[in-house]
Amino acid sequence: MSRVSFEQLLEAGVHFGHLKSKWNPAMAPYIFMERNGIHIIDLYKTVAKIDEAAEAMKNLAKSGRKILFVATKKQAKQIVADMATAVNMPYVIERWPGGMLTNFPTIRKAVKKMSTIDKMATDGTFDNLSKREKLQITRQRAKLEKNLGSIADLNRLPSALFVVDIMKEHIAVREANRLGIPVFGMVDTNSDPSTVDFAIPANDDATKSVELILGTLCKAIQEGIIEGKAERTNKDGSEESEVTVKRERKMRAKKTEETLPNDVKKELATEDFPEEN
Repeated sequence: MSRVSFEQLLEAGVHFGHLKSKWNPAMAPYIFMERNGIHIIDLYKTVAKIDEAAEAMKNLAKSGRKILFVATKKQAKQIVADMATAVNMPYVIERWPGGMLTNFPTIRKAVKKMSTIDKMATDGTFDNLSKREKLQITRQRAKLEKNLGSIADLNRLPSALFVVDIMKEHIAVREANRLGIPVFGMVDTNSDPSTVDFAIPANDDATKSVELILGTLCKAIQEGIIEGKAERTNKDGSEESEVTVKRERKMRAKKTEETLPNDVKKELATEDFPEEN
């Protein structure tokens, strides 16, 4: 059964593409028809692509890997921030910092700078600074928080990107492509789907469209996180039970040995036994 229905997509306006004059011919396989000069997206193909993307994202989350969400357009920013936070994933909703992926160590240094400033505020270093210096550092901290605060916990390159509007976020897509990082993207009729690994043909301008698709994918991610935790817990439990069984076996063997007559104990002590694996 599909994760999202044709009717839900229709109601959210996912089928509305751009004007025919602005179309990208590479999107032809995903266009159902043209109406009043506007291309209409084939929602049956959108359903299939959402299911494919959701399964891939679920598997990534199941293995504990991170997916970076990117959306700097006004109507998608808050939706991405809320939903990515709910599944504990990093996101970028302000200007994409050039070189964020291709020059990741430099970005990490900037993130660490926030921690250094926070430490200065608590260890008394701020008290020895002038009013002007304090103001400059505080402003710098606020700017770093705005641009990089949402990726503060991203200690290594993300395993994948999810992008709303691949045309607007072309720099992020290009950096991911250069590094071989898989890209999931909402692709409208004016875009080239070949630039991303998992293209979801959809209206990337309507708030309802973004909310529905992102909500469906984040639900899949949450499922993956829960399943991954359950598997790791079961694995730990089975390892623990194996140790317990071995411990109990040794204790029983020791008790049995204590009840044996002295002459049998002596005989056992001189006999060579192969080591237990």
